[in-house]
Amino acid sequence: MDQEKIIRAIADKYLNINENPTTYLKGLLETKPLTYWDYVEADTLLTLQKPKTDYKDEESFIIYNQITELILKMMLNEIKQITEENNLTEKVLIQKLSRLICYTQMLISFFDSMKIGIDYQDYNSFRLALAPASGFQSAQFRFLELHCTSLENLINEEGKKRLSVNPGIEECFEHIYWRDGGINRQTGEKTYTLKKFEEKYMESFISLAKKIKGNTLEDKICRLQNPSDELLTQFKEFDRLYNIEWPLVHLDVAHYYLNNKGENKASTGGSEWKKYLHPQSQQRKFFPGLWTEAEKTNWGRPQPKNQTA
Repeated sequence: MDQEKIIRAIADKYLNINENPTTYLKGLLETKPLTYWDYVEADTLLTLQKPKTDYKDEESFIIYNQITELILKMMLNEIKQITEENNLTEKVLIQKLSRLICYTQMLISFFDSMKIGIDYQDYNSFRLALAPASGFQSAQFRFLELHCTSLENLINEEGKKRLSVNPGIEECFEHIYWRDGGINRQTGEKTYTLKKFEEKYMESFISLAKKIKGNTLEDKICRLQNPSDELLTQFKEFDRLYNIEWPLVHLDVAHYYLNNKGENKASTGGSEWKKYLHPQSQQRKFFPGLWTEAEKTNWGRPQPKNQTA
C-alpha cells in the first residue's frame, strides 16, 4: 500500500468513529518511537520481586511464581477466546487446544525445574517468613477452572455428599474441592489463608460462575457436531496434563522441600498438602464425559506405560 493510500486509510479509520483524523496525525508527530523496554515494561517487570529475607534464592522463588501466573494468564486468554466465540471452526479449536497443552507442559517442566533452581536449605529458611501466604491463593487457577468446566465438576465425592438435592451456586462453592485445603471439616474452622483469599476473590468467583454457566469449555464440547477424534484427543490431553500431571509435579516439588528427610513440614498456608495436592483427592476433571468409568476411577493413580489416564 503506497503512502497516499495509507494516509487515506488512517483518515477513514477515524472518520468512521466520528473523530478528526488530523488530530491523531498531529499527535503521531509528537509520539516517541517505541522501544522494546517500554513496550514490555522491562524496567518495571524486573523490579517486581520484593524478597522478605536476605536469602538470594528467594528472589528466584518469587520469579518462579510470577512466571507461573503469566503462563496461567496466557492460558486464560486462549480459553476466553473459545468460550466467548460461538462459531470457531474445528481447525481453530485444535490450534487453541494445542496452545493450552503447550502452556500446561511449560507449567509442568518449569515448576519441576524448581528442585534445581532453589537451594533446599535456603528455601526451608526463607519460607518461614512467607506464612500465611500460599500458592493456594492463586485466583487465576480458580478462574481458569471455572472457564473450563461446570461448577459441579469442581466438587469431589466427599463434597457431593454434603450437598443438598438442588444446590445453588453459592452452596456449591461452600463445598468446592479447593476449600478442603483451607478448612477443617470436623470443626468448620477456616485457616487465615482461606479467610483472606475468600474475602478478596469469592464474589468474583461466584459472579464468573453465574456468567459462564452453560458456556464453559466443557459446554462447548457438548455442543460440537461430530467432533473428530483428533479434537477429542486434544481435549483429553489438556485435561490429563492439567489435572493429573501438573498436580503430581507440584506434589513432587512439595515432597522434595517439605518431606525430603521425612520431616513432614507444614505448608505456609496450613493445608494438608500431601492430601490436598494429589489429583486423587482433588478429583478435578474438566471433561468427565470424555473419560471411561475405569479411567475416572483410576484418576491420578500410577498407570502402566503407554496409558494416559
